[in-house]
Amino acid sequence: MNSVFLRWSFFLLLSGFSAMSLAVIEGHKYPFDNQRDTERFNQLAEDLRCPKCQNQNLADSNAPVARDMRDKVYELMQQGKSDDEVVGYMVDRYGDFVRYNPPMRTNTFLLWFGPLIIFALGLVLLVMVRRGGNKKQMTPLTDAEKQRLAQLKKEGADS
Repeated sequence: MNSVFLRWSFFLLLSGFSAMSLAVIEGHKYPFDNQRDTERFNQLAEDLRCPKCQNQNLADSNAPVARDMRDKVYELMQQGKSDDEVVGYMVDRYGDFVRYNPPMRTNTFLLWFGPLIIFALGLVLLVMVRRGGNKKQMTPLTDAEKQRLAQLKKEGADS
């Protein structure tokens, strides 16, 4: 009976988590006159990143700042702003970080090429370590070291 209870509890817990994966954007909260604007809004909410959650877009985030940003996107769209103007407003306020695909600029160079640079440095370091290990040659033991080794072996065998 205890096993059945645990299984059902686990099932209910997983069901609760899966309900949280539903889209955050409520259609009734952001009513548009046509389907095209609804799709534009949804696309903008997916293309803009939540500044608090970092790995979630506005559509997926429950953070208060994401809700405020969705409200602002809706407000700007109601004012007749284009997608570029909406994104520009968000970038002016939150910086390029708010975009999932920031433009190539000098201040975003490391964002675009940082992982590649780190990977290349890791490869160089790996090659250097491997080559350094091959250059070490063992020198033969001196007669004194051989005698000491024989003495240690004899002591180890006696004990």
